[in-house]
Amino acid sequence: MTTSLEFGLDTFGDVTSGPDGVLISHAQVIRDVVAEGLLADQLGVDFFGVGEHHREDFAVSAPEVVLAAIAGCTQRIKLGSAVTVLSSDDPIRVYQRFATLDAASNGRAEVILGRGSFTESFPLFGYALDQYEVLFEEKLDLFAKLLPQEPVTWNGVTRPALKNQRVFPTVEHPPLKAWIGVGGSPQSVIRAARHGLPLMLAIIGGEPRRFAPFADLYRQACDKLEQAPRPIGVHSPGYVAETDAQAREELWPDYKRMRDRIGAERGWGPMNRAEFDGEADQGSLYVGSPETVAQKIAATVKALGVQRFQLKYSAGALPHDKLLRSIELYATRVIPRVRELLA
Repeated sequence: MTTSLEFGLDTFGDVTSGPDGVLISHAQVIRDVVAEGLLADQLGVDFFGVGEHHREDFAVSAPEVVLAAIAGCTQRIKLGSAVTVLSSDDPIRVYQRFATLDAASNGRAEVILGRGSFTESFPLFGYALDQYEVLFEEKLDLFAKLLPQEPVTWNGVTRPALKNQRVFPTVEHPPLKAWIGVGGSPQSVIRAARHGLPLMLAIIGGEPRRFAPFADLYRQACDKLEQAPRPIGVHSPGYVAETDAQAREELWPDYKRMRDRIGAERGWGPMNRAEFDGEADQGSLYVGSPETVAQKIAATVKALGVQRFQLKYSAGALPHDKLLRSIELYATRVIPRVRELLA
């Protein structure tokens, strides 16, 4: 298990605060994300993911552009989205952009396709929310047909049909690496297996072990479809500091503000400290010292049998310097310790 296990870092480009406590510009956040990706590469992290959002509290709406900037100053780290909101984009343009990133990065590009956890992109790009399901299903079906790099014939109701159409640029060493991001529905898990794509489980709340049935379902579906086993990954939030107490005290204020802001939009009540501590103790929040975070990651990897773990290291306005330190501890102390625990 340890030889095939990969470790990643994810960010949504959360708008962070500067030394004076004032929120910095979107432009500076994007430059900081590039610096964070560079540090991850220098410290040997396997993957760096950048999310796509279309709202004021996140700076990145075009992850492949940010990833291309990171590709230009890095050597080895894999670079991907976390996630690309396929429902409100065009599958051909998504493929072309990531094929271009793959060329620019010398084969390091990945795309994680999903429906996203926000809906701002639907009215922004002229899509109806009542087509939420059919948009993703049809566009994913088309995207999967692009991966073999053969002429494509396709019909649907969400975009014009294609007849014997080729798409360029081609990927130098196909296929383009693509995952499906899933929030935890059996239908989504089976869909990933049906399309023959790796599964990325977004576990952002509750006990991680409760997702074991979804990992099992995916493997069973692949077997039933007589497909070769494909990787399963986990994406979860977290933060690493020197001690458990330091990590919780530094993360708590900004995590609460972010959670309460989003929660107010969705009808959730404010987060209290007991709920936060419960997520850190038993849930899907990987916060604490390197040893605490490593133990928790190792337990999740063993329980779900995954091949990649991605830590969503940014959380609200938590400053850039603290994010850099968290990345450093994750790379230099958490990852080696998880490998020891799983050896």
